[in-house]
Amino acid sequence: MDQLSKDHASPEAHGSRAVFSQAVTVRFSNCDPAGIVFFPQYFVLLNGVVEDWFTLALGIDYAHLIGHQGIGLPTVSLQCDFLAPSRMGEKIEFKLRVGRVGKRSLTVDVECVGGDGARLRLRQVLVTTSLIDHRAIDIPADVLAAISRWENTA
Repeated sequence: MDQLSKDHASPEAHGSRAVFSQAVTVRFSNCDPAGIVFFPQYFVLLNGVVEDWFTLALGIDYAHLIGHQGIGLPTVSLQCDFLAPSRMGEKIEFKLRVGRVGKRSLTVDVECVGGDGARLRLRQVLVTTSLIDHRAIDIPADVLAAISRWENTA
């Protein structure tokens, strides 16, 4: 078992026990000619999960954060283990946990599961940036407070 798999073995391995879960239906547009999710499409789905986590769980409108506040959240590191295929029409569930909150970065651990078990596990590092000069900035205080509230109430 590699390090990423070990880190996903149990909730205790994460910085947070709070979980944001989101069910997704695998669509035709997510699949390759073999009828399974084309691996980059998982990353498109993941981005939607992160956006929804901000908006629905943290109470921070992701579109407003990007479009009006000018704060970006680019991915600077992404580790992923693909464990089993997902097929068109299936329901899969993404389970997001906070792994680490730093001064300017946030690490999330995500597991995607289907009816027969884990499909992928990944660790994503997001950095808060100014969309004016694209330099890293401190995570805004309201984002830090929202993460803390969510971790303590989820």
